[in-house]
Amino acid sequence: MTLITCHYRGQLRCEAVHGPSGEQLITDAPTDNQGRGESFSPTDLVATALATCILTVMGIVAERRGWSLEGTEARVQKTMTREGVRRIETLTVWVRLPSDLEASARDQLQRFAESCPVKKSLEGGVAMELIWE
Repeated sequence: MTLITCHYRGQLRCEAVHGPSGEQLITDAPTDNQGRGESFSPTDLVATALATCILTVMGIVAERRGWSLEGTEARVQKTMTREGVRRIETLTVWVRLPSDLEASARDQLQRFAESCPVKKSLEGGVAMELIWE
């Protein structure tokens, strides 16, 4: 169990403190929703969580097998709904693995990435697409 403490700081800005480490982050409402857009929005953090979860799960697998994932990149695009209730409509993630990685390693990494905990938690609520480059 992890405890994260969040405080509203005014002007649509919040501060979150990660209990185990004490690390802090700031969120800000996006400019298209009355904010200043000076930091990650809460929904940006959801998108970021998906991309970093994919990278982390692949990193765990790669370390166990002795594969190098240095330089691996994930880019995520968040699209919000335009009508009705404001929510994340789609998350698209492009993943670029090292070019020298063998095909069998790529297949294994892709399979594990598809089962990352954030992706599994969002399934059924948010459309997601993983694109392997």
